[in-house]
Amino acid sequence: MFTQITPLILTFNEAPNVARALERLKWAKEIVVVDSGSTDETLEILRRWPQVRVVQRRFDSFAVQCNFGLEQIRTPWVLSLDADYILTPELVAEIARLDNREAVAGYTARFRYCIQGRPLRSTLYPPRTVLYRRDKASYRADGHGHRVQVDGPTRMLASVIDHDDRKPMDRWLHEQNRYAAIEARHLLANPRSALSFPDRLRCGMVFAPAAVFFYTLIVKGLILDGWPGWFYVLQRTYAELLLALKLVEEKLRVASGEPRAARSEKESPNQ
Repeated sequence: MFTQITPLILTFNEAPNVARALERLKWAKEIVVVDSGSTDETLEILRRWPQVRVVQRRFDSFAVQCNFGLEQIRTPWVLSLDADYILTPELVAEIARLDNREAVAGYTARFRYCIQGRPLRSTLYPPRTVLYRRDKASYRADGHGHRVQVDGPTRMLASVIDHDDRKPMDRWLHEQNRYAAIEARHLLANPRSALSFPDRLRCGMVFAPAAVFFYTLIVKGLILDGWPGWFYVLQRTYAELLLALKLVEEKLRVASGEPRAARSEKESPNQ
């Protein structure tokens, strides 16, 4: 199976992460990296890996960037990763055992969220279809992010991927403001009936931050993970508070007779 797969990674200033991701991809004959104009040491790190092929493209959206990346792949299968996705040894072994003759279009993986390398017992991060047949897949925008659409049956992998982002906190804070603005526009542009239950809860504004705090800390048991657990809980609660503020701001603008805010910023390539 390894000879049939090309890993695909999007990067923008991922120096704190990308080397750790590449360490678990030594089995790949070629790794395609679509870089959005990194200005840190990312490109220097990538040049140390002979099997990495870097293609630079100016960023416009995650979905368009991913679809561009698919066009660069020469193998039947794609392993789509963020630069802070670290394959566990168990997952690498499981991929090696897969039979590419099965009538499966893709495989979905669960994630083990890590804070500075320390795994949490649970997370809100949803499973993602990360391994799929190139000719069966395409990406579409989904709020501030993106989602792959796979034409055919998918299966869940038994092993997990570590999500371990080591970028500085100030960058995370800066990007959350941008993400919240995009997500607020996405929620307000769709009828409530078309939204998922979590998104309908977010539209209630007042309840979502408190619900996320209680759910992650108590229901998910992150209070038992010490300071890494508290760090994650406060991160997710802050993100929901920021989104609630963006939604309230938009409602106040409309109530005062101002037009609804237009999308004045493109998505950020920061992951």
